[in-house]
Amino acid sequence: MADGVYGRVIVKLSGEALTGPEGFGIHQPTVDRIATDLGAAHAAGAAVGVVVGGGNLFRGVEVSARGVSRPTGDAMGMLATVMNALVVEAALERAGVAARTLSALAMPAVCETYSRQRALKYLRERRIVVLAAGTGNPFFTTDTAAVLRASELGCDAVLKATGVDGVYSADPKKDAHARRFDRLTHQEAIERNLKVMDATAFALARENRMPIIVFSVHERDAIASVIAGRGHATIVG
Repeated sequence: MADGVYGRVIVKLSGEALTGPEGFGIHQPTVDRIATDLGAAHAAGAAVGVVVGGGNLFRGVEVSARGVSRPTGDAMGMLATVMNALVVEAALERAGVAARTLSALAMPAVCETYSRQRALKYLRERRIVVLAAGTGNPFFTTDTAAVLRASELGCDAVLKATGVDGVYSADPKKDAHARRFDRLTHQEAIERNLKVMDATAFALARENRMPIIVFSVHERDAIASVIAGRGHATIVG
C-alpha cells in the first residue's frame, strides 16, 4: 500500500509533456525529470501505470485532414505513442526503476503486447507499466485509453499531467480572467465542455466512478505530491 491517498494510479502523460522548451520532439532532460518523479512515487509504494500520448511527434487528426483516412491517421499516431513509451521506459530504467512497455498494437519485435493479466502481473512485481498505442483502436484518444486502463487495472485514480495546475474555465495562458476549479464532478466537466479531457474520457470515468486528478507536470515532484494528497490540483469526480 502506498504511503499516500492513492495506492494504484494511471498517470496520463501527453506527448507535449515530453517536449520541454523545444515545443516538438523529445527533450531528454524533461523526460529524465519526469522519470525521476515517477520513480519517487513508485518508491513511496504506489503502483504506477503510465499512458503516453504522441502529439509531440505526430497527430493522426491533422494528417486525416489532408486526405489520409482517419483510421490510418490514428494508427500512425499510435505508433508515435510507442516511440514515446520506449523513451520513458528507458529513462525509468536509467533512474533505477524497473519498467516495462506494453502496446495495445502487437509489435513483438519492439515490446510486449498489452493484456490486463500481463499488466497486473508487472504491477504486482513492482514495475512501472508504460502503456502505449492508446486503446489500439481508431477514434479513441489516449485520454480515453487512460481511463479505460485505470478501470481495467483497478486503479484508484487517473493523474492527468498538463501544463497548468488544474482545470480552468478557459485557457489561463490566454484569458487572465479564467477561473480555476478545486473540484468538479464528471458531469460538470462534460456540461462545461472543459477541454482538459475529451467527453468520452469523462463519461467513461463517470460510469466507473474514477477520479481524475489534473495537475501541472512542470512542478517538481508533482506526481508523488498528488499521490500523497498534497499536490496543487483539481479533482474531477
